[in-house]
Amino acid sequence: MTCQLDHVNISVVDIDRTVAFLRIAFPEFIVRGGGQGEYQGATTAWLHLGIDELYVSVNTTSKTVTRQQPHGVPETGINHVGFIVENVDDVQGKYEAAGFRCVPVDELPSRKRLYVDDSDGIQWEFIQYMSDDFAVRNDYSI
Repeated sequence: MTCQLDHVNISVVDIDRTVAFLRIAFPEFIVRGGGQGEYQGATTAWLHLGIDELYVSVNTTSKTVTRQQPHGVPETGINHVGFIVENVDDVQGKYEAAGFRCVPVDELPSRKRLYVDDSDGIQWEFIQYMSDDFAVRNDYSI
């Protein structure tokens, strides 16, 4: 495996409405995990809706502007697209050598993640999982 789509991260005004919309096309999607987070001083809800192999990360926002934003700035629209890669450090080295800014985040026993913004302002997340066990990969308690 060179890479594989892992997830898409979006922000919406009504999380329940979005879950209902996605379940029309994907009735097998379940809520894998969820909770609340703090973004720019506001408490927002989030959940991961999908199956073991892929999911949609849905975050709430009170803003209605539709445009892409860096990770952690919730406005409606796509926040980032995540891909599974074999080695995050190799990916980071290649992007940095090409002049792109890389932001590694929350290295955990189950995964390493990296964010890279492209020249059009689209953010890409690269994830290296340390386990093939979906229970470990999808453990939201850590």
